[in-house]
Amino acid sequence: MVPWRIVSMIREYCDKFSVLIPHKAHSAATMISLGADEIIMTDLSEISPIDPSTANVFNPQDPNNPQNRIPISVEDVMAFFDLAKNKFGIKSDEDLTKIFNKFIEANPQIHPLALGNVNRTHNLIRQLARRLLKSHNSPMEEDEIEQIVDYFTEKLYSHQYFVGRKEAREDLGLKTVVYADDLLAKAITELYEEYAKDMELGKNWNPEIELGNNFQIRKDYNLAQIESTEESNHFELSIDFKKGQVNVPQQTPQGMIQIPQEQVMWKIVGQGWK
Repeated sequence: MVPWRIVSMIREYCDKFSVLIPHKAHSAATMISLGADEIIMTDLSEISPIDPSTANVFNPQDPNNPQNRIPISVEDVMAFFDLAKNKFGIKSDEDLTKIFNKFIEANPQIHPLALGNVNRTHNLIRQLARRLLKSHNSPMEEDEIEQIVDYFTEKLYSHQYFVGRKEAREDLGLKTVVYADDLLAKAITELYEEYAKDMELGKNWNPEIELGNNFQIRKDYNLAQIESTEESNHFELSIDFKKGQVNVPQQTPQGMIQIPQEQVMWKIVGQGWK
């Protein structure tokens, strides 16, 4: 729902909505792009399918951590029934019902309500994608919209399938894609590199490295940035790091003992827009 809310809000304040994609705009970012009047892409830009994974209390438990639930890929479930219908030629409602029952019997850890949630999410994503495409200043034809929705929700088959600008425009029919010329592509890349530097996008986060040789330190992280010609705001996350000690149980010939071990402790102490 967030992409639809963002696009709707942007359209309250502007007559034309354009998106610049310097590199990756996957999943929710692709949905926001679908709602734009133009999507400006460089030769390195990529978008992705928008099929989600669902997770709720009815999802299977993670055997390695029973407190967690394993996400269910919407496309994996849809692909199972597509296999039954289109590859094995099962067409009748009676046979499809048997297939569904077999699926449930073979996967007792998957609650029927989890599958219901998968179907609801699948329908919701398709509905939102249609609304986003219809929000353009120059709306597309219904058949064009359905083709694009089908591609991005079902026909790319993998969430790891990434789409470049040529394929998006020529093969998938996304006519809002605009090729950035060399001068614009250079400017987009340079701007992206500035944001990447400010937000440390290329850095692996490690509490021990953040603390360094200090006993205790507070660090502020710039997680998101919104800029206009008049103002600049960023979302800041503040984290306290400090050295601590925990006791780790260890089995010895004399029995179980507690071994003190140094560990970096951290906690979030503040967050918000500035």
